[in-house]
Amino acid sequence: MSKTVDLAQRVRRHVLRMTSTGGSAHVGAAFSCVDILAVLYGSVMRHDSANPRWDGRDRFILSKGHAGAAVYATLAESGYFPTEHLARHYQDGSLLSGHVSHKGIPGVEVSTGSLGHGLGLGSGMAKALQLGGHHSRVFVLLSDGECDEGSTWEAALFAQHHKLTNLVAIVDYNKIQSLAPVSETLALEPFRAKWEGFNWSVAEVDGHDHHALGAVLATLPIQPDKPSVIIAHTTKGKGVSFMENTVLWHYRTARGVEFDRAMAELGGA
Repeated sequence: MSKTVDLAQRVRRHVLRMTSTGGSAHVGAAFSCVDILAVLYGSVMRHDSANPRWDGRDRFILSKGHAGAAVYATLAESGYFPTEHLARHYQDGSLLSGHVSHKGIPGVEVSTGSLGHGLGLGSGMAKALQLGGHHSRVFVLLSDGECDEGSTWEAALFAQHHKLTNLVAIVDYNKIQSLAPVSETLALEPFRAKWEGFNWSVAEVDGHDHHALGAVLATLPIQPDKPSVIIAHTTKGKGVSFMENTVLWHYRTARGVEFDRAMAELGGA
């Protein structure tokens, strides 16, 4: 897994530069899901950067669209477009918008940002693939905060009813929403029991442990005849000590001394 660990660290450095240069936010939300993205693109998903619309590809949806910088950086590092393009992130005229967009960006399936929609989109894609007899899978990366929304659970009902075993939800459970901890905003616990009550197969894992992520993703579907959800326990701002587990870095941009300190911790210059 050293390959995916190295990929994750490169992506974190890209995200730090991108958000600082463009003046965007959500660095904490991006850092919490970087390891998940690195394992998916580096060792799990079937995809081809030379043929982004390949029929046999697995589909990926970033439901927490505000972490788009992490997806753009992962795609660039995976060969979908030059890493030099990342320097235009969040700037006037750039295709690399703050919330992830599919417009003109190879490798992005759909534009997202309005939370609570990703699992519905993924369920529809998975059902269409199922009807067409395709073996591709659909991975949807959700925030924990959007699991406070009814549209997420409506999609969960649809997916289990249609036995979408080709659908995998991954919840980036960093336990902090935009302005406060999830437990104070609208508590999710008992979280695993909720998914099990909706008749999904469930696995819990350390969302920063590449070996653990790879192992559980290799077992898909977790149970026959059920969609799978992986509750990935993560740390908001993972990788930079002063960003970790704090609400501040949902919207704050690292510049000056903060940027230098963060880049040093990430092994960059």
